[in-house]
Amino acid sequence: MERPLQPLSHSSNEFLSLAHALLSAEQAVEPHLQILRTAFRAEPPPGRLRPLAVRTVGWASTRPRPRIRRFIEQLRAEPRLVRLIERHGLRQLPLVSVPLRMLPIPGTAPVVLETAGSLAAWLEVEAGQLLWFADLRDWNRKAGGDRLKHYTCRVLAKPYGAIRLLEVPGPRLKSMQRRILREILAPVPPHPAAHGFRRGRSIVSFAAPHAGREVVLRMDLRDFFPSISGPRVQALFRTLGYPEPVADLLGGLCTATTPRGVWRNTGCELSAADLQDARIFYARPHLPQGAPTSPAIANLCALRLDRRIGGLAEKAGVTYTRYADDLAFSGDALFARGAERFALRVAAIAAEEGFAVHPRKTRLMRRGVRQHLAGLTVNAQPQLPRRELERLEAILTNCVRHGPEGQNRDGHADFRRHLEGKVAFATMVNPARAGHLRELLERIAWGD
Repeated sequence: MERPLQPLSHSSNEFLSLAHALLSAEQAVEPHLQILRTAFRAEPPPGRLRPLAVRTVGWASTRPRPRIRRFIEQLRAEPRLVRLIERHGLRQLPLVSVPLRMLPIPGTAPVVLETAGSLAAWLEVEAGQLLWFADLRDWNRKAGGDRLKHYTCRVLAKPYGAIRLLEVPGPRLKSMQRRILREILAPVPPHPAAHGFRRGRSIVSFAAPHAGREVVLRMDLRDFFPSISGPRVQALFRTLGYPEPVADLLGGLCTATTPRGVWRNTGCELSAADLQDARIFYARPHLPQGAPTSPAIANLCALRLDRRIGGLAEKAGVTYTRYADDLAFSGDALFARGAERFALRVAAIAAEEGFAVHPRKTRLMRRGVRQHLAGLTVNAQPQLPRRELERLEAILTNCVRHGPEGQNRDGHADFRRHLEGKVAFATMVNPARAGHLRELLERIAWGD
């Protein structure tokens, strides 16, 4: 529980500038030294400032940017700074009259939005509409009619009693989210190990580094999107440089709280305990699975996870990639001997970073069995399973010989598009082997 904050006295503008400058994501110590030097009316001994500068760099850059109230409290508790304040006659930093300005990550050029009004104008909505869509007061969850709700929800049952909730935003909210994705989130690169939802990458690039390895370890993160909370998304936007009021609104636009009525008549055979757990879990602000911004936000929120696991893998001589909630590792005979212990360390890191590994989905696959990642076999090279290719070839052959009308046994609404998508996917995975499939597809007489 956070302890209450005590009232703070007013201070000089220089000290206000100090706190804001220290909230930047600058990694170097020397710029912080310059900031600290200019924050005092007299020049303190340089030897006293360097340790403090090193500490403030750690606060500002190793984790998501804290709220300024938390940061100031932490700054006030720093003994070196307390002594310097007393020696040079500065007062403590107030929590009022804090100027709103961008503090972007060095090397980036984000959209400058310093007030709620500028955010509303950028999104081309009125200020009241912005507050309604951001839903910081949890109006959407308590709304009675469907017309007032921001998301269309669908509950799906997964194996082992788990639940998947699809939340698709309405047209206006989706339009705002797409602009946030395009102009704010997309320019920020995630970790190199992340292959999901990135231009130029796919499940093929995710699986390819693990082809032909002695052992492949696959792990899965439980409830990847909804486990990322609203406050965590707001912290991400603060880290990208936005003042707290703007970051809070951006976070609200990209997160959801699930209305109570969603859990009535779900159409799934779920126990009362599972429904109750889901109702509690999804009642808090979370990243919705179905919003256009969610994949990019999830990748950025998983940056520390990827860094830590990537560092662990590098020390162990292991290859690591991630596709959304799928984690893949591969290595030689040495890794095979310690893979189970390695998996426990990965699970511990994930827990520390706010994620949970699904233990039933962890698989250790040695060379003698079928090694598969994201639906692809990687024993030799990434490719579709033989059974799936043979089934697709049989369907296409029957369509050529007998016509497509009697082959749509799964009842696809647009059977032609379905087959075209299957062939396109096979071509992406292995163009050479998919050549025959493309020829069969072109020979089908669709009768239109």
